[in-house]
Amino acid sequence: MPTLFQRIITREIPARIEHEDEQCIVIHDIQPAAPVHLLIIPKKPIPRVGETTAADQTLLGHLLLTAGVVAKKLALAEGFRLVVNHGPHACESVPHLHIHLLAQRQMTWPPG
Repeated sequence: MPTLFQRIITREIPARIEHEDEQCIVIHDIQPAAPVHLLIIPKKPIPRVGETTAADQTLLGHLLLTAGVVAKKLALAEGFRLVVNHGPHACESVPHLHIHLLAQRQMTWPPG
């Protein structure tokens, strides 16, 4: 069964797309936790970050570089936070690796 994100990637489910390339898609979260809340999603269906392998190293780097590209495009010079959830205790809701990019509000520390 395809994940929600796979269905978005194939356009079976609509989404507000901020960026897309051959390796990933960046969409606006439908339940934003900040004024800017994007999801950076690899097109390769990896369930979670703890299940990546050395073969995924280039893709993982691409996701982080994409975060920087999108942050520059959106002029997020004041800062942004990247979050990766893994498992139920981290509030993972979709079993498809993704990075949350949160911005345009003051973040607190420690998170969570």
